[in-house]
Amino acid sequence: MRRLRTTAELQDASPDPLIRWASQALSAGGAAWEHRGAVAVHAPSLTRRRRLVMSGPPEGVASLLAAHGRGVNLRPLLERSLAHEVASLMPTPWVEDKPFGWMDRSGTLPLPDDVGWLADLDDVPPLLRTANPASWAWPGETGVRRWAGIHRDRTLVATAAEAWSSADVGFMMGVSVHPSHAGQGLGRRVCQFVTSSLLSLYGTCALFVENYNVPAIALYRRLGFAYRDITTLLPAV
Repeated sequence: MRRLRTTAELQDASPDPLIRWASQALSAGGAAWEHRGAVAVHAPSLTRRRRLVMSGPPEGVASLLAAHGRGVNLRPLLERSLAHEVASLMPTPWVEDKPFGWMDRSGTLPLPDDVGWLADLDDVPPLLRTANPASWAWPGETGVRRWAGIHRDRTLVATAAEAWSSADVGFMMGVSVHPSHAGQGLGRRVCQFVTSSLLSLYGTCALFVENYNVPAIALYRRLGFAYRDITTLLPAV
């Protein structure tokens, strides 16, 4: 089992955007390992969770999970199909937690001209409380970097954030559209703006999405994102 000590070593070990996104943990008290082609990244605080992000062949991932997957509030995170294979290889039982979606894309995307980065964030929390109270990103939270928005009659009606980006994977969160302006394409435009900006800066853009949110998944697919089922494994009680 080989310790990966730098972001460059981690990026060389895995092309998976999920792992490359988690690589930011190496500059925030995290650690990473490679074993038999599999990679695991321990992220002490990544999108509000203490995570162990894993990818690669099931046998290698199972070994990494056995070595590094235990701990208070630790959430091993991996692709759902891989999780099922890994769980079957473990000597002690693990169970799947709530699955959700990871979406990413690379390349370029045209930048819409009616959206911009917000200089004043005072209107973002009221919009989130109305349109998306369960948002994982909020202004002022650690890792949340900036917010884009669309105004109508000087009122913020759509927003999305860059949050928890790594060296080469930009991350979009907090997508929200006021209910009174739904169905006008504002969500698509604010997401296109953030995606285009992050692609220009990082080369790859990614996001989390609830796996049952069919309209959101369809919107992101229209913007060129590909979908993967991911989940967490937890030790059986």
